[in-house]
Amino acid sequence: MTYKLKDPTIVSELHPGDRITAKLLVRQTADGYDDAQLDEIVVIAQARPDYKPPITYHVPAKGDAVPDFKLVNEDGRTIHLGEFKGRVVLLTFIYTRCPLDDYCPRMSRNFAEVDKALAGDPALYAKTHLLSISFDPTFDTPAVLKSYGEVYTGLYAKAKFTHWEFAAPPEGELAAMAQFFCLGVTPGEAGSLTHSLSTVLIGRDGRVAAWYPTNEWTPAEVVAAVKSAAAA
Repeated sequence: MTYKLKDPTIVSELHPGDRITAKLLVRQTADGYDDAQLDEIVVIAQARPDYKPPITYHVPAKGDAVPDFKLVNEDGRTIHLGEFKGRVVLLTFIYTRCPLDDYCPRMSRNFAEVDKALAGDPALYAKTHLLSISFDPTFDTPAVLKSYGEVYTGLYAKAKFTHWEFAAPPEGELAAMAQFFCLGVTPGEAGSLTHSLSTVLIGRDGRVAAWYPTNEWTPAEVVAAVKSAAAA
């Protein structure tokens, strides 16, 4: 069976055929157990000690300059990360067909709360921007992203997307973007995608201010970080 990793970044240290030990974490529910995750992974035997993975993932660290990646937003307009320089940007990765409530839907609900909290301070709102980026550009066309965004903003047809945009990189730029933001994505069953999580706070200078590689961050925690970055 397939298990999620409590720390998704550990995947960069593993390769096919390794023998590992790990602690299995589960959440008890009324019907049994749910949300199985592996933690405390230790490689006890490498299948290929000289193995070099085909892809090397960059782990975002505070102060890293963020490349000027290109995206196509929900209106079909091409945007660049560099155009938001001077504002604090909070971005996360999702895909609209994600079936796991604790993954993409949770990120989108959290962003809705962050957007609402920032809107309560007009001066701060003007200094910030939110981006939900799909890593499934073939399916997540601008029209699909617009429909998805209308639901999560809660504004439906009235959504303007001036502060919170939904976008996807062109196919040719997806791999580089995923590698820079340490986002692992592999094809799953029935058209699904198995993926890690990556939420990044980018300061006004275009550099990484904070990275959240799991689903454990809270909107209140991130709003505080956004305020700090905006004041810097």
